[in-house]
Amino acid sequence: MLVQRVHSPFSPLESWTVLGDDDVPVAPIERYLAYLTDIERSPNTVKAYAHDLKDWFTFLGGRGLDWREVRLEDVGEFVSWLRLPPPARDSRVAVLPSVAGHCTESTVNRKLSALSAFYTHAARHGVDLGELLTTWGPGGRRGGGWKPFLHHISKGLPAPRRTIALKVPPKLPRVLTAVEVQAILDACEHLRDRLLFAVLYDSGIRIGEALGLRHEDIAAAERELTVCPRINDNGARSKSATSRTIPISAGLVRLYADYLHGEYGELDSDYVFVNLFGRAHGHPLSYPAVYDLVRRLRRRTGIDFDPHWWRHTAATRLLRNGVPIEVVSKVLGHADITTTLAVYGHLTAEDARRVLEQAGWFAGQEVQW
Repeated sequence: MLVQRVHSPFSPLESWTVLGDDDVPVAPIERYLAYLTDIERSPNTVKAYAHDLKDWFTFLGGRGLDWREVRLEDVGEFVSWLRLPPPARDSRVAVLPSVAGHCTESTVNRKLSALSAFYTHAARHGVDLGELLTTWGPGGRRGGGWKPFLHHISKGLPAPRRTIALKVPPKLPRVLTAVEVQAILDACEHLRDRLLFAVLYDSGIRIGEALGLRHEDIAAAERELTVCPRINDNGARSKSATSRTIPISAGLVRLYADYLHGEYGELDSDYVFVNLFGRAHGHPLSYPAVYDLVRRLRRRTGIDFDPHWWRHTAATRLLRNGVPIEVVSKVLGHADITTTLAVYGHLTAEDARRVLEQAGWFAGQEVQW
């Protein structure tokens, strides 16, 4: 099976499908992916679901199973199959117990979530497996003490829960130190590249949101940057459904002005970040071009990073400087503060010591050891 990009002559948005061994789209997958495209899910989301469903149908095909007649035990075997290295999935290669799982726990859970959504959609078209991966358990207290809106009304009602889910070990977001940030900025050969990473560091926006910036989105006098969800020629997307305005520093505004004067010049384009030093001159900068830049900067600095680390770094810096988490959540564009808490609601030992020292916890103790 093969995941294939799809372009429609009637829409600027790209989509994805899964081709079978006969090079024909797999009908049930195609229906579901087309539905996701119709309701304007991100192309990256559609692509991820395409790969997840391709794995599921490959697994079923290897066992001669019909996707409409699977059992929960088949899903359990699918989890084990995903954890195997690809060469061992046809049972012709033995795997030693010491070999780490091919798919991580979070990847397996994401694929199971895709299957659950796929079967829920199929259930509405007459396939009676909509709750294959979902069980209904008693409502009640949720982890972390957070309760949803109207919890007092719904707390006694059954709640949907994942039937199968692997336990995912806690993982702290990867961040850059101030020294590393400075080294990467100084390694940039062009003002455009320096501005791109400075925007990520100063505002915490996503790389897709930065690549979609227009000049009208930067208010220099007010020192504000606005992220607007829109269709962009370079495929860049904002995950946020609504616009948000973020305060930025005066230094970033000056760097933007230097970039316009020193490199951008009289170029006629709405986009802030464009191709200036290669082919397709004047076209908006694309994801592949950014990752080519990242690879070059990795070689120059010896620092292993990717663009999303800058968002993590900005959020962590805000929290360590005492900015309330609800403000950080708004700056990041999270739909719910619980998302911010789940990713950044942590303290390292160093963070905890700093806060305790500021509170005078270690000074003037009444009890002597």
